[in-house]
Amino acid sequence: MKKWLFMSLMAVLILALAACSGDKKETSAPAAEGDGGYTKDKPLVIKFSHVTSIDSVKGKAADAFAKLVDEKTEGKVKVEVYPSSQLYGDNDELDALVSGNVHMIAPSVTKMVKIDPRWQYVDMPYLFENEEHVRKFFTSDVAKTILESNQLAANDIKGLVFWENGFKHFSNNKHPLEKVEDFKGLKFRAQAGKVLEAQFKALNAGSATIAFGETYAALQQGTVDGQENTFNNFDTQKYQEVQKYFSVSEHGRLDYAIFVNKSFWEKIPADLLTAVEESLDEATKLAWDLAADENAKSFENIKNSGIEVLELTTEQKEAIKAKLEPVYEEFGEVITEELINGIRDLK
Repeated sequence: MKKWLFMSLMAVLILALAACSGDKKETSAPAAEGDGGYTKDKPLVIKFSHVTSIDSVKGKAADAFAKLVDEKTEGKVKVEVYPSSQLYGDNDELDALVSGNVHMIAPSVTKMVKIDPRWQYVDMPYLFENEEHVRKFFTSDVAKTILESNQLAANDIKGLVFWENGFKHFSNNKHPLEKVEDFKGLKFRAQAGKVLEAQFKALNAGSATIAFGETYAALQQGTVDGQENTFNNFDTQKYQEVQKYFSVSEHGRLDYAIFVNKSFWEKIPADLLTAVEESLDEATKLAWDLAADENAKSFENIKNSGIEVLELTTEQKEAIKAKLEPVYEEFGEVITEELINGIRDLK
């Protein structure tokens, strides 16, 4: 009798536990297509992390994207924007995306080299001639080959669009940079990447990989002598406070791409996803226009800040370009001739 009673109680307990576990629901990803359960009171949340300030091109475009999504989905989707490395810095945001801790990032494209080395194309010196050339690339089939690569998909990442920032220029604290010889012995802050290491080595200069959010302090403390950046990044990060010389060199690009967690993105209900992607297209056009306007304004701010600004001549740029030719010899095969020539053919 006691044995029968014990077995009965155990059976009831097992059934109760099974019922409780059956009530659990997955909350980390959006509901299945057609769920329709999202409301203004309980929206689908997209966490968008980036490392630049709210006043930068990226910051303004990200905020515009969030507002557009709210309007187009009638509050059913909320984009939470975290600027200025509030959640994750340069070195952490990609891992955070892969793990699903954030759903969207807008890194400098060189951050993707650990997944696909072809993304180093952006650092190849003097690959792009002008803004028109850059934008032709952004919307080209050539660009799709890396945005939609198998390497990204294998890491649960989906590339969507490019956001423009601008051409890079050199700055430093020691002396004006006009000739190739002026770079010798200087140490520059650089993003991670073998191409940039080779670039500074070719110029007989040193480099140190320092996170974007830590660059101001590194310049202020003399950890590095200089850096390379766009007009707008230089201005909004207030590097004019810790740099003395600025050379308009246009030697490389600093652009962003929007990447999302693939699993998360593909579970968003179709009607909401359409509205979100339409919002992203509009924000992208805004980002391109903002980049041109903000860089022009920032260039004026830099010239009026009191630091010495040198606008390099065509001849001076060509001399630097010639000195950097070994970078192509070293990395042409890694980045692939197909991609490099594909970009050049868009001129």
